[in-house]
Amino acid sequence: MGKSIILMGFMGSGKTSTGLELSAMTGLPLIDTDQVIEEQEGKTISRIFADSGECYFRDLETGLLEKLCGNDKSYVISIGGGMPVREQNRQLLKQLGTVVYLTASDEVLAARLLGDTTRPLLADGDLREKIRSLKTAREEMYRNLADLTVDTDGKDPSEAAGMIVSLASLDA
Repeated sequence: MGKSIILMGFMGSGKTSTGLELSAMTGLPLIDTDQVIEEQEGKTISRIFADSGECYFRDLETGLLEKLCGNDKSYVISIGGGMPVREQNRQLLKQLGTVVYLTASDEVLAARLLGDTTRPLLADGDLREKIRSLKTAREEMYRNLADLTVDTDGKDPSEAAGMIVSLASLDA
C-alpha cells in the first residue's frame, strides 16, 4: 500500500479545494470520496441519505476505504466529514497514510456553507447551531485521528496545501 495524504475536517473546511491544490503540488491523484460514491451510486449524497439512510452511506464509505487500502498507490484523499465517525474507518484511514485535519472557525464555516443545499446533515434549522453541534460531536475524534492539523481560516487553498507539504515533509 502507498502512503497517501488524507484530508479530514468539517464540511466547508476546505478539503476539496485544498486537495486539488495539494494534488497539483505533489503530482498525486486526488480522490474525493463523496464524489466517488456519488458516481458509483449514480446519485447525490443527499439522495443516498434520503433513499437508503446514513448507515448505508457509511457502509459505502467503509467499502471504498477497504478498496483503497487494497492497492499500493498513493493519493491525496479528501474524505467526507462524517467518515471518521466509525472506528473501522479511523483504522483504515491510519493505514492509508498521513491524516491531516483541516480546521476552520464556526464563523468561517457558516460563511462557506451558507446557501449550500447539498449537505443532508445541515438541512433545515439554524446553520450555525448545526455546525456547532456537529463540530462538538466530532472535534475530539478528529484531533485524536490527525497526524497534522492545519487551520484554514484566512488561507486560500494554495496556502493550506503549501503548509501541508511543508509540515508533512512532502516533495512538491
